[in-house]
Amino acid sequence: MKSTRNLNLGYVFFAFLMVLAVQAWTEMRTIAVVDYSQFQNWLNDGRIVRVTVTESRIEGELSLPVDGKTRFSTNRVEPDFAAELALHNVEIAGASDSNWLTALLSWVAPVVVLMLFWAFVFRRFAEKQGMGGLVNIGKSRAKVWIETDTGVTFDDVAGVDEAKAELQEIVSFLTERDRYARLGARVPKGTLLVGPPGTGKTLLARAVAGEAKVPFFSISGSEFVEMFVGVGAARVRDLFDQARRAAPAIIFIDELDSLGRSRGLLSGLGGNDEKEQTLNQLLAELDGFDPGSGIVLLAATNRPEVLDPALTRAGRFDRQIVVDRPERKGRREILAVHVRKIRTAPGLDLDAIAGLTPGFTGADLANLVNEAAIIATRRGAETVTLDDMTAAIERIVAGTERHSRLLNPGERRRVAIHEMGHALAAAALPHADPVHKVSIIPRSIGALGYTMQRPTEDRFLITESELRDRMTVLMAGRAAEALMLHEVSTGAEDDLAKVTDIARSMVMRFGMGQTAGQVTLEEKRLRWLDGGGESRARDYSQQTAREVDLDVRAAVSDAFDRATALLEERRVDLEAGAALLEQRETIGPDDFAPLRRAASTPEAAAAAQGAA
Repeated sequence: MKSTRNLNLGYVFFAFLMVLAVQAWTEMRTIAVVDYSQFQNWLNDGRIVRVTVTESRIEGELSLPVDGKTRFSTNRVEPDFAAELALHNVEIAGASDSNWLTALLSWVAPVVVLMLFWAFVFRRFAEKQGMGGLVNIGKSRAKVWIETDTGVTFDDVAGVDEAKAELQEIVSFLTERDRYARLGARVPKGTLLVGPPGTGKTLLARAVAGEAKVPFFSISGSEFVEMFVGVGAARVRDLFDQARRAAPAIIFIDELDSLGRSRGLLSGLGGNDEKEQTLNQLLAELDGFDPGSGIVLLAATNRPEVLDPALTRAGRFDRQIVVDRPERKGRREILAVHVRKIRTAPGLDLDAIAGLTPGFTGADLANLVNEAAIIATRRGAETVTLDDMTAAIERIVAGTERHSRLLNPGERRRVAIHEMGHALAAAALPHADPVHKVSIIPRSIGALGYTMQRPTEDRFLITESELRDRMTVLMAGRAAEALMLHEVSTGAEDDLAKVTDIARSMVMRFGMGQTAGQVTLEEKRLRWLDGGGESRARDYSQQTAREVDLDVRAAVSDAFDRATALLEERRVDLEAGAALLEQRETIGPDDFAPLRRAASTPEAAAAAQGAA
């Protein structure tokens, strides 16, 4: 359409030039352009029949043709001045102050300059607003990745075996469509990848395109919405038109929640018409295209709870695949993929690194490997070792070391006692994770020290005993201060916040309160993928609220008492460990034997719990 319009405009411009050329040629053949002196001679000889006088020109007809020309034209000269010149036999040739080109430029040039100025201003404005110019407002900004450009296959994706298995069906459909058509099966119109940020949703989509060797159209949901109403809908249409022309192909919409947010009853009154029109157009396209045409629609979001129900119903996004944080085995596999790009020490224990990184996503692990390589480079090493990996984990979790923050001797001893209290409690309690490292080096996030624990396995269910042991470990730092220094400090602020949150969840969500009973007073948080969001409003009585407060306070107090009793029995170890930590700043189980896990059997664990 665009090329046809340009061709028609070219024909019109060429025709206009031809008319001007014919007119100029005609004038040259029929009109004699002469000097004013020649005009006076013809006038005196009576050879001029009639004239037309303007401000600057004299045109007329001749009684007899001159060189075949019956008309003449000359520039006008003042009569008195011409007569005076004629007395001296001076030949007179008048000239015009302006010509047709000058007149044309005087009108056209200002208009052209003004148009260029506004075009420049609007282009700069369009670039800042991300519109890309008026011509491209309705065009899709999808980045087309061909198989050779993605360079990603399922071999490059680890830790999400279940998601890979489900997406294999999409690859099979794109490469073996006749096999599915034989039994009348159809591929789901849309597949929604759901998971926290950084778990590899976009990487999985690119891997599907790489495996199927088909064009890959990738666009973010926010790029559909513009300041002009109707632009987003036009871009949706254009995106699907491009995909139809390139079929079989994959369309991938990242951050679908920015485009498909649920519509409210009065949402149109709030200036969201453009978003609603864009969403409606997407719904229409999902209903309109045939799955048998070879177009597969993938989308990703980390907020599935805000999507419009019309978008997630059957027949649109038929299938939802959860891409969650990897387990320990998955983390080890992800680390194995990323360490291929760096030089590691022989025998690097990836399982130990995976054990130190619970809750890390694929993006976090990639960043961890890169940070470890940077640390190894900084110290001039030839390979990346386990110590570099551990230092990278500490940097990510606790921040960078701040050796410039000097503590006075009193504060340094208090921090050492506090951290050793955490460490000894973790080593003694059977349900606590074993201690990996204790440090009193200040960190950039504001921590004056920290105790790093290494989980032995991934847990999906947590018992009441395990929760109470975690609370005891958290309160052990404050208990150590009270036991050794007879006074507590503000250093336990973060510990108190965490232990209070655990106690409140036990009472309000898990039914573990002694007084409130086995009831749920707080719903599971809405944003289940990343633990954020808000709970529902309180719908229980003041008496129940008081019982909840009493249970929470009792659970925290019990944790503090258990920690105090445990450290009282290990007072000698607490004093010796704090002195060693104050001297070395960082120690581990190999440096201080009491930090090693003593309970290695269920019987020993039960005995240790009873003693505590």
